[in-house]
Amino acid sequence: MSNNKLRVGVVGMRAIGNTHADVYKNDPGAELVAVCDIDRARADEAAARWGVPAFYSVADLLKSADLDSVSVTTGGPENGGWHYEPVMECFAAGKHVLCEKPISNNIEHARDMVRTAREKGLYFGINLNHRFVPPAERARKWIDEGKLGQLLLINMIMWIDNPNETSPWFHLKALHPHSVDIMRFFCGDVKRVQAFANHAPKADGTPRVCWSNAQINMEFDNGVVGHLTGSYDAAPKHNLERCEVMGTEGRFVLDNCFEELTLFPRRGDELTVIRNSIMGGVMGFNATFKNRIHRWIEQVGAGAPREEIEASGEDGLAVQEVIEAAIKSIEGGTVETVVRTV
Repeated sequence: MSNNKLRVGVVGMRAIGNTHADVYKNDPGAELVAVCDIDRARADEAAARWGVPAFYSVADLLKSADLDSVSVTTGGPENGGWHYEPVMECFAAGKHVLCEKPISNNIEHARDMVRTAREKGLYFGINLNHRFVPPAERARKWIDEGKLGQLLLINMIMWIDNPNETSPWFHLKALHPHSVDIMRFFCGDVKRVQAFANHAPKADGTPRVCWSNAQINMEFDNGVVGHLTGSYDAAPKHNLERCEVMGTEGRFVLDNCFEELTLFPRRGDELTVIRNSIMGGVMGFNATFKNRIHRWIEQVGAGAPREEIEASGEDGLAVQEVIEAAIKSIEGGTVETVVRTV
């Protein structure tokens, strides 16, 4: 690394790519070196904005720019269809990669990426940014300290408004990596899944192409049982993300990612309530990107052991394996065992 800073390029310069670029540009541990997009106008606009060279192919970027790491923020079908090729090109060039979620909409591509990073000894992270907030970290600490006792139950809700109709499984594959990652962050690996879903009606009364509402039951390795309720049919002003975890000694509720965390002890009336502070708290949802990318910079810059990388490629693959099991359950009316490839 040059001057002890992580030298980074960003591939894919739509809104999320520019969000990554902004974080790198302003993080003292990183140096934004280049931007890349196959759309020349988009690449040039981003280059002018951030004061770095533009490249129009990943091959040229890797050939000409001195990089330690690359953010792959391309989209594609189900928001992950264009991740595989640039990620694999970066791995072939020996570069670490932070990839947007989902890791891929193609489970075989996801498995190949994780396997390749492991074989080459490269860092691979996924932008599962919802866990990178102080309330989630505090809740995880409560679990580790035993304040909930033995974990028993987890319920997760993620409702947003999204009219996207590009594929039947867009809702599950594009949105719920976040939901499943939060559930795994608190309760560990998922063993079995049973799922149900429906298509909400469109304005003309015909059903949506997308399976836009889902209820997913989960059994975890440690015996915890849980439930995920997901929807793309919420009113725009009523988007909701809520996670509740219960154990033998209490439960907590985490509302809207970072807004409020409450601990309810089983044997007592005194609650612990942590509200997001306007002084030093999370200043809007975009701050979750800042927190997540900063942690990536810290860990890669410090040469952390690969197994300690938070929201790793392995984590990204694990959540997609849960989603794949849910899709099989919906299609077949079955209880599915989650495939383990990591």
